[in-house]
Amino acid sequence: MKIVMTGGGSGGHFTPLLAVAREIRRIADEEKIVSLTILYIADQPFDPEALRMDDIQFIKISSGKMRRYASLWNIVDLFKTCFALLKAFWILYREFPDVVFSKGGFVSFPILAAARFYGIPVIIHESDSVPGRVNAWAAKFADRIAISFPETLQYFPKEKTAYLGNPIRSRILGGNENEGLALFALESHVPVILVLGGSQGAQSINTVFLQIVGELIETCQVIHQTGKNNYTDVLKQASVLLEKSPHRSRYRLFPFLTEDQLRNASHLARVIVSRAGAGAIFEIAAWGIPSILIPLPEAAADHQRHNAYMYARNGACSVIEESNLTPTVLLNETRKILSDDERRNRMSAAAQKFARIDAAEKIAREVILLGLHKQSYYGNKRP
Repeated sequence: MKIVMTGGGSGGHFTPLLAVAREIRRIADEEKIVSLTILYIADQPFDPEALRMDDIQFIKISSGKMRRYASLWNIVDLFKTCFALLKAFWILYREFPDVVFSKGGFVSFPILAAARFYGIPVIIHESDSVPGRVNAWAAKFADRIAISFPETLQYFPKEKTAYLGNPIRSRILGGNENEGLALFALESHVPVILVLGGSQGAQSINTVFLQIVGELIETCQVIHQTGKNNYTDVLKQASVLLEKSPHRSRYRLFPFLTEDQLRNASHLARVIVSRAGAGAIFEIAAWGIPSILIPLPEAAADHQRHNAYMYARNGACSVIEESNLTPTVLLNETRKILSDDERRNRMSAAAQKFARIDAAEKIAREVILLGLHKQSYYGNKRP
């Protein structure tokens, strides 16, 4: 069986695809599917080491982006998209997969168009509460549609759409207190705050958080993922700001957290400060941790804001708009949650109720079923 996965090159698309790919391999082993090839087609590999470790082949394809405003780059990207379409038609003709699984994004458009032309089964997954352009288009011919938020059902044909949540990696679940304390060199019985800015980091969150970290570490410990591009600047600023603090060892700074680090950091955390990408929300929900979400205002179609407020309606988080994000506001909200055990318990219960930790498995099984149906239809021959 040959499966193509495609989606934008950000962590919000890559990690769910990786989670599904791992479940596909696990199920294939259980069901004795001997031959299995998984291809990831995108504009960048995002995490080449993860692809290598999970035996996923990467094929590069760069597609243009149609902006929602007038720009000369739209003309340039039109030519890029045409070239990407030609390349996608050749790749799918050469590989002819049994099924295509797409997370959306402009890079997936050429692959989906080629799959439609060749009659290859397609399953799409929409992470956000409001669908992106490509997924809204692909829904017209996709065989199956999976969604993360129940409210998203209104945008898709109900007869082929299922509310499954966002796929998360099973390896970030669990954790151990002693292992976590040793891994991060933290003190026991001192509350831990986990700060996540998404796969690319969040400069505005980093900037504001640095202004309050000195006060926070008087009573708390902090694990802060800055994003790879922001790490050096944040490290320099933090070194100056905390130079004379007797508690500076309570502030642990990382450009990026590995799966092992995430698993243990989440086990220790009492509250999480994060962007509001769907991937982040569903990982936080799976951990059952109260959170403060700060939506990215520049996100396409304002989807992070929609995501955050849909999650907040369940009582699992509080939301701070970036326009309202000040050191005082963030410090007060963090302290309110940390000091209120009853509120934290309610938020934790709401998060766990919202979580869908089996999303990756359910999607993987559907991908395999579609692929097997395709093989049966064509007598396991490539047309």
